[in-house]
This record gives sequence, C-alpha cells and structure tokens, in this order.
Amino acid sequence: MPAPERVPAGSVSTDPVTLLTRGELTVRGRIREASNAVLYCTVAHEGEEAACVYKPVAGERPLWDFPDGTLAGREVAAYEVSRAITQDGWDLIPPTVWRDGPYGEGMCQLWIEGSDGTELLALVDGDEPGDGWKAVGLAQVDEDRTALLVHADDVRLRRLAVLDAVINNGDRKGGHLLTEGGRLHGIDHGVTFNAEDKLRTLLWGWAGEPLPEEALGALRTLRDALKAGADLAERLAALITPAELDATRARVAALLSSGKHPEPGGEWPAIPWPPV
Repeated sequence: MPAPERVPAGSVSTDPVTLLTRGELTVRGRIREASNAVLYCTVAHEGEEAACVYKPVAGERPLWDFPDGTLAGREVAAYEVSRAITQDGWDLIPPTVWRDGPYGEGMCQLWIEGSDGTELLALVDGDEPGDGWKAVGLAQVDEDRTALLVHADDVRLRRLAVLDAVINNGDRKGGHLLTEGGRLHGIDHGVTFNAEDKLRTLLWGWAGEPLPEEALGALRTLRDALKAGADLAERLAALITPAELDATRARVAALLSSGKHPEPGGEWPAIPWPPV
C-alpha cells in the first residue's frame, strides 16, 4: 500500500474536519515550549495525510480559574464559534475537533505551516503609533527604556479582536498569531469562555471605537446561532458549562448593544504576560 501523501494545510482536498476526526493519528514529536502537553502529529485518511497538533486532556496543567480537564474542549468550542460566522475572512481558527488519540481524548487541530504574526506587532519610540498602526500601551523594554507597543491597523486583526471578545480569550499573545498565504490564524484558545470577564489581549488598539458593519453582521449571526436549540448552541453545550454558554450569549448581546469594541475593565490584567 503506498504511503499517504502529506500536503500543506491549505491544500487538503478532504474536508479537514473529516480528516482530523476519522484519520489515523500518529505522534511525531512534542512541542517543548508549551506549558501543557502539545504533540506534533500526522493524521492520515483515505490516502491523504496532513500535519496536526494533538493536545490530550491528560497533559493539561490545572489552572485555578478553569475546571481541570476542560482546556481542550474550549479550543474546540472556539473553533465552533469561528466556523459559525459564515462571512468571508472570519474563518480565523484552524479546523479543530475533539477526538480520542494515543494518550486519550483531547483536541486535534490542523497544523498551520506559516510564519508567526510578530510582523503585525512592533515597539516604537515616542507617544504616537504612526500611520497604519494602533497603540496598545507602554511596555518596559529594559531598566532604562520604555516603548510604545503597537499592532497593525489590519482588518484581519480587527476581526480576531471581535472574536476574542466573544469567546472571552484570556491569553491573546503575539505568538498565538500565525500568517499563511495572506490569511491570519489564531491558535491556543484553551483559556476562553470563562463566565467572568477574563479578556487579556494585545489587540486593544480599537478599544472603545465603533464596530464596523461587517463585525455587527458577524455578531448578529452569532446571536441567532447561540439561541437555545440552534446547532451551535447544542455543540457548545457539550464543551462548556451552561453558565459559560449564557455568558457567551451575554457578551454577544452587549457588543451589539454598545456597537463598540470593548475596553479594558480594570479588574483583570488587560495584557497577557509575556506579551509575545
């Protein structure tokens, strides 16, 4: 039998969700930099093979503010929310599924062979971000120097900022941004969907500004998709708690009511550490 053909993420001809769910999962190595167990794998199905990331629940480290064993499910839930927005450009999270694997149940996500998104971030001297950039805040560069942390005034980042506000992302770092062929992907969504406000992000550049019409359209789509009995609501109910699902609905409603990007609340650190 010939070996399966390994193809880049963007060239997978089989439905990626089918490939990730039904394919044979083989562990190739471990990503050592991650705080939880993150395994680099391949998944093969009907003659096609793709690279993926597998995060088993058994490899999760307990967190004081999230129930043990729930981070992998939250990653799947974040993908489900992104997938429910049918507008072009809002498929911001790589295909992610819940499945069994060599080390038990966990999440499996298509590997993105792209560059990190650090080109979308910068540190600049002075008080103004410059054309094409949005200010986040001052950052301590060394003992004697601070600089202004900025991110690109980029529609892709703006969409991700809206999605993060919906899923209550507590850890949007620069290293969690990947670019591939002009597309932006957000990864690492284990600390999301908390019922309390946990939004920590580098994407505060639009804080308090009016939401663009396309964002309002995406939020209206989510409002309908989150109604009791709707497909998305049913899928999320298997991945997060009822209180967290209600809180997600409330965040969508609040964004639509205000018509603005959220602002830091002051009761929780607004920027993750380390920021990249």
